[in-house]
Amino acid sequence: MEIKTTAELRHEIQTAADIEDYLVRNREQMLHGTLSQYLNRLLSQKGRSRAEVVRGSLLDRAYVYQIFSGEKLPSRNKLIAVAFGLGLSDKETQKMLKLSGNRELYARDERDALILFALQRKKTIFETNDLLMNHSLPVLGAPDR
Repeated sequence: MEIKTTAELRHEIQTAADIEDYLVRNREQMLHGTLSQYLNRLLSQKGRSRAEVVRGSLLDRAYVYQIFSGEKLPSRNKLIAVAFGLGLSDKETQKMLKLSGNRELYARDERDALILFALQRKKTIFETNDLLMNHSLPVLGAPDR
């Protein structure tokens, strides 16, 4: 399935004669479920364990497990760290952020641009943190301030 951009979907809504037809044609494009459901689905699709996510995110084990069980709604930074632990693409990360009610990564924001760059190139959280430190920006996986 090809993921359409928000701009493409907005255009389709503007030109749609019937909203029901739009919804049927774009059912796969809609956000469904909870953050926890989405993360668990990705965990299964990627063939990763929660322990691997913990190691790849630099977050506390218990906290990561609470995110996956739906007990915790993490901050944007912690979710981005989880994205690295799961090995998510930039598009999967954006969807995760939307589902959580957080703002998406924004290419005009220097820190977000560096994170997008790292996600697109499948860098680890360690490599990403090096990039962020080189630009004197807050790293991922560290306690929120």
